[in-house]
Amino acid sequence: MTKRLTDVARKAGVSEATVSRVLNGRGGVSEATRTAVLTALDVLGYERPTKLRGERARLVGLVLPELQNPIFPALAEVVTGSLAQRGFTPALCARTIGGVSESAYVEMLLDHQVSGVIFAGGSYALADASHEHYRRLTDRGLPVVLVNAGVEELGFPRVSTDDAVAVEQAYGHLRSLGHERIGLVLGPEDHVPSRRKLSALRRAAGWAEDDDRWVERSSFSMEGARVAATKLVDRGVTGIVCASDVLALGAIRAVRRLGRSVPDDVSVVGFDDSAFMTCTDPPLTTVRQPIETMGQAAVDLLVTQIEGGGVLADELLFEPELVVRGSTAPAPEPGRARP
Repeated sequence: MTKRLTDVARKAGVSEATVSRVLNGRGGVSEATRTAVLTALDVLGYERPTKLRGERARLVGLVLPELQNPIFPALAEVVTGSLAQRGFTPALCARTIGGVSESAYVEMLLDHQVSGVIFAGGSYALADASHEHYRRLTDRGLPVVLVNAGVEELGFPRVSTDDAVAVEQAYGHLRSLGHERIGLVLGPEDHVPSRRKLSALRRAAGWAEDDDRWVERSSFSMEGARVAATKLVDRGVTGIVCASDVLALGAIRAVRRLGRSVPDDVSVVGFDDSAFMTCTDPPLTTVRQPIETMGQAAVDLLVTQIEGGGVLADELLFEPELVVRGSTAPAPEPGRARP
């Protein structure tokens, strides 16, 4: 008990006597100080006294699928900063291979009486994955916001980049450079944003619904993308549109391992415009997600729910931006292109 008082007092910036008064429900403590003590208790992982467990902390969970892809730390920076400005303490939950699952993180956040949760790139984006842990949040009436496209039936507000516009920009750019054989490297078949990108490219290119000869799927890793892109290059594509910058880097590696050049032989377009894409060789042409605007919008939607405002379970679509760099160039002369 003494250690707990000391830890919480240090975290909240108050005396141990003040912490004791809050935990024992005594008066003489301002609401702001009381909130700071309870938040410190939650952040440190200490269990609240029984009489205080019914109250939600000013703690908000941010659940990410990984931190290796630079787009997720960029989103985390925007969201955590915006939450702090609104008086909330962010709790970052990032999954790792063999680590804590998304559903386990949900249980932890519920145990800590969080005020709400923001998810980015979770199981909600996979149509065939289990979604039971999201329904637990719905049953508790907990405010939730999803970043980027997810399955419709969950009913949570969503903040997304317009995948159709992103693909139209990338495809149009390659077509303007004279490319006719344009391939697509996507995520898994049940990945909702990838499904949207495929549908958009089929419309733009006039592909039949069952024509997947220019499409390859991959896990969101450079290794998986290298395998997928190798198959497309072997089929003769001269331009590749990828569902993430990480996939695009894997595609560039594939082209080089085949003894060819980017962009002289094959042009590659990414998606995200994550950190350091200006520093790659060549600098990556990509479609930029407006991460700062989207992150702030996600926080606004969540805080509105927390404060009792009504939020429709609609999807806010944000316009992406094509950023042209060195990984795209005019299509090679017909004699150089592989048949």
